[in-house]
Amino acid sequence: MTKNKSGIWSFFSSVQLAIVLLSLIAFFALIGTLVPQREAAAEVAGLISPGLFSLLDKMQFFDLYHSVWFFLLMGLLTVNLLICSLDRLPMAWRRFRMRPSSQNDDVFKDCPEENSIRARADMVQAANAAASLLKKRYRKFIRTNEADQVFLCADKGRFSLFGVYVVHLSILVLIAGVIIGSVFGMEAYVNITEGETVNAVNPRRGSQSLPLPFSVRCDKFTVELYESGAPKTFQSDLTFLKGNQIVQQGKLLVNHPIEIEGFRFYQASYGAVPGGKATLALLRADGRRDIINVGAGYAFELPGKEGTFNILRMEENLMKMGPAIKVVVRSKKEEVSFWVFQQIDKIKQTNPDIIQQVPIFNPGLFRPYTFTLVGLEEKYFTGLQVSRDPGTPVVAAAALLLICGLMMVLFSYSRQIWIRIDQKKEGVRICIAGRSYRNKTGLERELQYLIAELKDNLEKSK
Repeated sequence: MTKNKSGIWSFFSSVQLAIVLLSLIAFFALIGTLVPQREAAAEVAGLISPGLFSLLDKMQFFDLYHSVWFFLLMGLLTVNLLICSLDRLPMAWRRFRMRPSSQNDDVFKDCPEENSIRARADMVQAANAAASLLKKRYRKFIRTNEADQVFLCADKGRFSLFGVYVVHLSILVLIAGVIIGSVFGMEAYVNITEGETVNAVNPRRGSQSLPLPFSVRCDKFTVELYESGAPKTFQSDLTFLKGNQIVQQGKLLVNHPIEIEGFRFYQASYGAVPGGKATLALLRADGRRDIINVGAGYAFELPGKEGTFNILRMEENLMKMGPAIKVVVRSKKEEVSFWVFQQIDKIKQTNPDIIQQVPIFNPGLFRPYTFTLVGLEEKYFTGLQVSRDPGTPVVAAAALLLICGLMMVLFSYSRQIWIRIDQKKEGVRICIAGRSYRNKTGLERELQYLIAELKDNLEKSK
C-alpha cells in the first residue's frame, strides 16, 4: 500500500506530468481558437457530414472551454501543482529559516586566489571596511571577532526561494477563476428597439429570461453603410437606469464594450423593424406645400385645421410597387383611408388607370390635400450580447500573483556571502566566498564586485 501511495505521489509530483498537461491545455486552446465554438459552430455543419458533426458535438468539440475534457485537464493540473508544491515546499522553508553562521570554514576550502585580497592594513581597519561594504550592500550582517581572525556573513534574497510557489499559486488561482466564470458566469443576448427599455436578457442556454439589476434603454441606433450596402460601422447610444434615475450612459460600438455592475455589454447585431417614421409632402389646392415627419400610430393635425391624420401601416415594398404607407384622415364630416406611394408617378406610367381601378391608391382622396410619400425612415433594433464573469477579479488577482512570482524568480535569488580576514605578518589576507542554490553566474559576478569594492575601500583608507 505504501509503495502504491509513493508511486502515485511521485507520478503527480513529476515535472514531466506538468509539461504534458500544459501542452494538452495549449492544444485544446488552439483548437478552441481555430474551430468555431458554440453558436458559430453552425458554419461547420455545412462543411462536414451530419454524422461526423453529431459525433463531434457529443464530444463537446464545439464547446471546448465548457467541456468535460477541459475541466478534467484543469483538475489534473491543479492536483499536479499542489503535490509538486507540497513535495518541495518543506525544503524551501528550511532553507528560508536557516540563518547563516559567520564561522563557516567549509566555504573557504580551496578559496581561489582571485577571491582573496592581500593588503598592508590593520585587521580592524580591514574588518571595518568589509563591514561598511556589507552594510551598504546587504543592510544586515553578522560579525565575529577572534584573536587573529574576523568573520563576517550576510545574506540576501531569501524570499526568492518561494518565487516558484507563488507562480504555482497564481496558476491555481487562475484555474479557480476560469472555473468560477464557467460555472457561475452568464452569457445572454437581448434586442432593444430604438426608444425602448428592457430589464431582462435571454440566456444562451435555458428558456427563462434573466432579470437585470437595472434597466437598459436604447436612445438611438446609428449605422453607416458602404456604397455596396454592407455595414461600415454601427453603434448604440445606451442609457442605464435604476428607479428612473440615470446611472450611466455611453456609446456602444463593435469591440468597445460597456461595463456596469459586473455586466459587460457588446454590440453584436442590428436589424430594421416596422414602425419607423415617414416623411410626407402635403400639397394643397392653393399651391402651398408642407413637409411633415410623422411616426406610425400618432395622430397629427392637418396644417389648415381641416382634421387629423395618422399612419396605420408602413410597408417597404407593398405589392412590389415600392415603399407605401396607409393613412387615415378624420374630419368632422368624414373619415378617409388610402395608400400613399413613394413611386406613384412610376406606377401611373406602368398602369395609367390604377387610381380609377383602385381608388384607395389615390393620394388625393381627402380634399384639398394631395399626399406624397417622400421617404421612409427605418427604425432599428440593436442586438446586444451580455456577459457576466464573476471569475474576472480572481483572474486579475492571478495575473498579479504571476507577475510577482516571476519577478521573484527572474530578478532575485537567494545567496549567502562570507568574508574571512586573517592577520598575517605582512598585513591581512581577506577571502570572500559565497553560496547560492541557483544563478551561480550571478553569484560569481557579485563576488567579483565585492572584491573590487573592498580593494577600492582599502586603498582610500590608507
